Amino acid sequence: MNATYRELTLAGLWKNNPGLVQLLGLCPLMAVTTNVVNGLGLGLATLLALVASNLAISLVRDFIREEIRIPAFVLIIAGNVTLIEMLIRAYFHDLYNILGIFIPLIVTNCIVIGRSEAYASKNPPLHAGYDSLMMGIGFMLVLMVLGGMRELVGNGTLFAQAHLMFGEAARGLTLTLGDDFKGLLLAALPPGAFIGLGFLVALKNYIDKRMAQTAKSAKTMPINNLGETA
Repeated sequence: MNATYRELTLAGLWKNNPGLVQLLGLCPLMAVTTNVVNGLGLGLATLLALVASNLAISLVRDFIREEIRIPAFVLIIAGNVTLIEMLIRAYFHDLYNILGIFIPLIVTNCIVIGRSEAYASKNPPLHAGYDSLMMGIGFMLVLMVLGGMRELVGNGTLFAQAHLMFGEAARGLTLTLGDDFKGLLLAALPPGAFIGLGFLVALKNYIDKRMAQTAKSAKTMPINNLGETA
């Protein structure tokens, strides 16, 4: 992997993660992350919209006049999201009923529009596609982790309703903390999403701080005459 793709990978998954650093797309992130499956479903839809839209915008960027670039970008994104919505409605109808309005709202998601304007409109298709792929995966992982936290604390389960995406055979994937687990209602409510996201952001900042301190310590570590660390 060359330097460009390595940088895009680190940026999308960690350093510039849309959900933990840019804090974009908070509306669906807070609304649908009541369990892992909902987060995975919306995350995949957003990922597909990102990749398809950024590739298309990168391909036609030289043919779009500066004055109309934003309306043109929104039109391209809306076309892709409409197609994705139709596919989800056709093949994952029960999941579609749960996600509801948040699928078409991907059109106005700041992540999709932001990457189109900031990166896809200025870079070749391969780089634009890879950037959108990493950003989409990073956002999807945040949705899934937050959904898992809320589902586990709120309901005492993990991977409940997995059959909505993977068929009836996936009903057996559900993990539970036991029939006696009462759950914490706050985790299932919108305030629980804000609290959970706050914990995730704090954890990321803590890890970044420790990594920076470790790197600084490694640079300042004394070296003896044999070229070995003291």
